[in-house]
Amino acid sequence: MRTSTEHDVHSIPGARPCRRPPELGRIAVIAHQGKTIGGGLDELRKLLAVEGTDEVIWYEVPKSRKAPAKVRKALKKGADLLFVWGGDGMVQRCADALVGSGSTIAIIPAGTANLLAHNLGIPRDLAEAVHIGLHGRRRQLDLGWISGEHFAVLAGVGFDADMIRDADRRLKTRLGRVGYLWTGLRNTGMDPTQLKIKIDGTTWFAGDATCVLLGNVGTILGGVRVFDDASPDDGWLDIGVGTATGPVQWARLLSQISTGSARRSPFIRTTRAKRISIKLHAPATYELDGGARPKTKRIKAHVVPAAITVCVPNP
Repeated sequence: MRTSTEHDVHSIPGARPCRRPPELGRIAVIAHQGKTIGGGLDELRKLLAVEGTDEVIWYEVPKSRKAPAKVRKALKKGADLLFVWGGDGMVQRCADALVGSGSTIAIIPAGTANLLAHNLGIPRDLAEAVHIGLHGRRRQLDLGWISGEHFAVLAGVGFDADMIRDADRRLKTRLGRVGYLWTGLRNTGMDPTQLKIKIDGTTWFAGDATCVLLGNVGTILGGVRVFDDASPDDGWLDIGVGTATGPVQWARLLSQISTGSARRSPFIRTTRAKRISIKLHAPATYELDGGARPKTKRIKAHVVPAAITVCVPNP
């Protein structure tokens, strides 16, 4: 039964009194219970009701790794548009389960960094994010694939992955982005790892490195643009290798990145590729969109063009 009323529209800050287009199909919500934005999930229910949505499929999960099972259930029930409530890890898990389904993702950026939402121009405003999901433009995005999983933002091994691993949930919740930076400072003294990287079948790098990043977007934590030409729909993965060691070199590298002069840095090397193979001398942790994964010595990755459809702001 529809619950939209004139009273509802004026009682919710930022709500837009417009109807859901009939072509949207059935709507589902996949929400991380530990994340919040605006007035929380109660406000999300009200905003969807104001927009005239009926019989929303609703799932809440305590951890992002439990989201794919709920996504598959929603798809079996005919969900065409899935609102994903959470951070980049939650979006990654849901996107991985949606590849090939034809359904669309609407991101509600309720996490700590929200890097994909930031790169797509989706604001951390609940009412606006809902409006974009229901009435925004649909954009096909590439995904990266690595070791059996898809990612939408970044994958990393070395310094980046150790920083993500050490920024436990309590620290991230208490300090937000500062939590990542704090753990980053603690890891600047890590020893380099010997590795070999092949791109599209040709050896591109062989030597010691402290960080390897595979990017589907250009901007990462703090608004820093690591890959100048990266776009999530260009059909490529960008790759960067950092060789900085110790706090002094890392400070210099981060300064060069933040001022847009990373290409001239002696501590970083970047290129683009369709397929990437990384062989490490010793097992190391890697991360996908902010989520730590087990240690490994071999990583294979490739780009999956136009893998998912995401709601983005209208031009």
